[in-house]
Amino acid sequence: MHANRRTVLGSAAVLAVAATLIVGCERGTSTGAGSSSARLEGPGCPAVLARAKAAVQHAEKAHSAWHGPAGGPKATSGMKIVYVAQTMTNPGVAGAAKGVEEAAKALGWNVRVIDGQGTPAGIQAAFSQAIALRPSGIVIGGFDPHLTSQQVATAHAQHIPLIGWHAVAAPGPSRDPELFSNITTRVEDVAKISADWIITHANGNGGVVVFTDASIPFARNKSELIKKELATCAGLKLLAEENIPISDTSSRTPQEVSSLLSRFPDSWTHSVAINDVYFADAAPALRAARRKGADAPFNIGAGDGDPSAFQRINSKQFQTATVPEPFAQQGWQILDEFNRAFSGKPASGYVAPVHISTAANSKGATAWDPPGYRTTYRKIWGR
Repeated sequence: MHANRRTVLGSAAVLAVAATLIVGCERGTSTGAGSSSARLEGPGCPAVLARAKAAVQHAEKAHSAWHGPAGGPKATSGMKIVYVAQTMTNPGVAGAAKGVEEAAKALGWNVRVIDGQGTPAGIQAAFSQAIALRPSGIVIGGFDPHLTSQQVATAHAQHIPLIGWHAVAAPGPSRDPELFSNITTRVEDVAKISADWIITHANGNGGVVVFTDASIPFARNKSELIKKELATCAGLKLLAEENIPISDTSSRTPQEVSSLLSRFPDSWTHSVAINDVYFADAAPALRAARRKGADAPFNIGAGDGDPSAFQRINSKQFQTATVPEPFAQQGWQILDEFNRAFSGKPASGYVAPVHISTAANSKGATAWDPPGYRTTYRKIWGR
């Protein structure tokens, strides 16, 4: 699950980071020394750089065919799905909901979206309302099922299958909480390819700032995984880790970016954030410092890939890349997984591979929408 001014919940172990990286762990703090240029002659980690370049090249390819499930049960009829959204102001949650609605038209199913308004009370009320509608299935759209444990228990008692979208840390079926499947990319893959992009773009030498929200276990785990991969390249230096809660990005990111520019005027070459939203809020400070949108620091978002991120990337305004979720495809997959549940079949087990979007390969698009899945799912369903 990728945060975007929202509460991203889930649990994951925090990994230890190589001792070569100096990390700030307190809220709003960062550590790092010196403002001398981090650029060196030649790559600082030749073997790592070669591997990273190969991974990035593969992730940047625009695949021409669908590599997901090619078979499955024919469509069941007359199903009613309720999508309980953490908040429809979140582009990821809304994008997946739109995909569900589009797929429902292909299946001839009915879908209703209930907005939880982004608060625990609102989400619980929305889930209770969903159960009262006696649906065939319920989507947990972007929130931790433990937040609605009472409603989850009621749904199970009524034999209503539950499918999550970014509801727990790992993709696929979940036992605790019990979900038929959870649709998301793998956080390990997203973190690694984001770091590999920096290693590649920096040619193995540079100074990096990581933006995270340590109050959220999932986000903290993602940033730890990013740092672990960055640490494999000796030519990269972690200048600072900025711990800014996602709820505070608009108020705190500009001031933190201004401070970073003062401390590291020349050595700050790249940034990675657990979500694209940090760069939306960093842009005013970078602009005020007379930095050009296409110049350093070069920024990559390790998560979501909402339309505003694509707009910044395509216009070269303080963001160079993102690792986007294929929201529409995931919406279609959610309904395919429900169809498998209704047919007594196991979950497909499909997990979308990571993709890197840049101005060069997005071609003006405002979302990552891989090809082929609509045709294939229709064929599977007999629609």
